[in-house]
Amino acid sequence: MIFKASSLKKISVDLLPFSDAVSDDLPLSQLLRLSLFQVSVGMAAVMLLGTLNRVMIVELDIGSMLVAAMIALPVLVAPLRALVGYKSDNYKSAIGWKRIPYLWLGTMWQFGGLAIMPMALLVLSGDRTLDFPIAGYVGAALAFLMTGFGMHMTQTAGLALAADRATEETRPKVVALLYVMNLVGMAFAAIIIGALLRDYSALRLVQVVQGTAVVTLLLNLIALWKQEKVKPMTKAQREEASPTFRDAWKDLASGGDAGRLLAVVFIGTMAFNMQDVLLEPYGGEILGLSVSATTLLTAMWAGGALIGFGFAARWLAGGIDPYRMCARGILAGILAFCAVIFSAPIGSPALFYLGAALIGFGGGLFGVSTLTAAMTMPTTGNAGRGLALGAWGAAQATGAGLSIFIGGTIRDLVNHAAGNGTLGEALATPATGYSVVYHTEIGLLFLTLIVLGPLVRLRPITDGRSAKLGLADFPT
Repeated sequence: MIFKASSLKKISVDLLPFSDAVSDDLPLSQLLRLSLFQVSVGMAAVMLLGTLNRVMIVELDIGSMLVAAMIALPVLVAPLRALVGYKSDNYKSAIGWKRIPYLWLGTMWQFGGLAIMPMALLVLSGDRTLDFPIAGYVGAALAFLMTGFGMHMTQTAGLALAADRATEETRPKVVALLYVMNLVGMAFAAIIIGALLRDYSALRLVQVVQGTAVVTLLLNLIALWKQEKVKPMTKAQREEASPTFRDAWKDLASGGDAGRLLAVVFIGTMAFNMQDVLLEPYGGEILGLSVSATTLLTAMWAGGALIGFGFAARWLAGGIDPYRMCARGILAGILAFCAVIFSAPIGSPALFYLGAALIGFGGGLFGVSTLTAAMTMPTTGNAGRGLALGAWGAAQATGAGLSIFIGGTIRDLVNHAAGNGTLGEALATPATGYSVVYHTEIGLLFLTLIVLGPLVRLRPITDGRSAKLGLADFPT
């Protein structure tokens, strides 16, 4: 039997992961290019939350409180994601672009912040050429703010562009692909940057961080190239008055589901992320695991998240309500934290690793389902997809930043009280502080289920063979 070349090509493309996410308006090559902005955001996240965190405390001998304050600065601009989304919905240019200008502007903010960051950190650590001590604080704060703001703007505009180009049927699969690419960017960045900084020096720090800035610029330039069609606007269209942010937000919230979805995102993100800086110390201090053993936690979490992404893509393709899938992720998170808690009294590292994998699995389902709900939320009146996605990102980023700070604070305060004997002899162990944090996360997950409940509405049962995920399947 003789096959045509086009048939062989189609078979090979169909075997690729997420090949069902493509459409006539968004072919696979353009979809993969567009997803590169998620890789650059993942790289910057690893740089801010991982590499520079360690370098600032250990090699540069900067106080941990100051380091925590610097890392928390990007969280302060997270609420501006809603405004960025609104601006990209209503931006008017002569050639008709809406998302590309904000994607490029976010890229430049991110590039600029990373470009000046190593010099600012060296000045902050005491390697000064000028007798102006405040310059280090100002420079480092500016670098972190610029990088964080660039990440938020790039991701908001990029997600909105992906939502614009995807069809109703492929949009959930595009969400899953973008999540995977963000994880891929974080994984590769952690490996490469860690290897490059193994032999640390001030010059090597400058080279690696500024090299990351250049790679960010190149990746985002490739991502946005010819992704948005040129639609010239008339002078009358450009001069037409745009809706105010208040009017757009009112239209977004008028259906009743947007506000509840944002509450779910905020509370659920806090529940899944409060342990971010505690899992590895818990494994080392409580379970007695080695450094190499606790390092495997990241792999377990990432593996669980990838499995969650795979299930999410499959379930969404089958027409599942994303809010029901969100509930599955929350229930998986409850099981995960129960496993982590019980791993200490029974001394089971295997149960601890299982808990870490389930945290990644549940968090992956939760993130994909809520982002899918935001991307497919009907746009009515003055509210566009950019505003909905910006609001989702603002709630998610703010919840993640606050939860990490709250988790570390609770652990320190409870362990201090336990060490002083305030909580009684039975609780005078280092595990008490960790346990309180994990129990708090379980409580927040139950609270998230309560808030989520009204969104999970009964729908008529249809033939599964004809079920498709469209705007009509979502609450209006």
